[in-house]
Amino acid sequence: MADSYHHGNLRQALIDAGIKIINKDGEENLSLRKAAAACNVSHAAPYAHFKDKEELIEAIKESVTGKFMKELESSAEGAANADEALIYMGSAYITFFSKHPDYFIFLFGKQKLNAHLQMNKEHKDDYPPFLYIRRMYLKHLEEKGIEMTEEEQEIGLIKIWSIIHGMASIACMKGVKTSFNWKDPDLRLLI
Repeated sequence: MADSYHHGNLRQALIDAGIKIINKDGEENLSLRKAAAACNVSHAAPYAHFKDKEELIEAIKESVTGKFMKELESSAEGAANADEALIYMGSAYITFFSKHPDYFIFLFGKQKLNAHLQMNKEHKDDYPPFLYIRRMYLKHLEEKGIEMTEEEQEIGLIKIWSIIHGMASIACMKGVKTSFNWKDPDLRLLI
């Protein structure tokens, strides 16, 4: 691996190396030894941060999810209402993954994430960014006074999430050329 650790945060360097190894060679080929080699540190160094490969994978998932949540939350902070917040969040979703395609591949291609679409209750194992988007969507319906059946709400949520997630997926594809900037998509045209 070209990246190496230079007396910074070894834990984060191992996480970053782990994502690249998983995306390139598969999760089954990740090892603490390979992550150490990618960071140019001794094969024993990762054990100061992770007891085993599974703990590193969980740390990768937590790190990426934390960064993603931070982007979604900060994008919605200045919104005047839930409708505007959804648009800002959608833009942040696409921008975040267009800047970090390795994160997208890791999360949505390599990990099991739960997203219960039923609108009547939250499940504790639901993926936090999805829950946040779902809560904002429900707030949007409430603010607009839109009454729908639960099934109609689910379909509406699926439509919004499909557009945003689909655009993020396309933005992460190599070789896709557009005349607009993925880092500033105008979702008002789509949602």
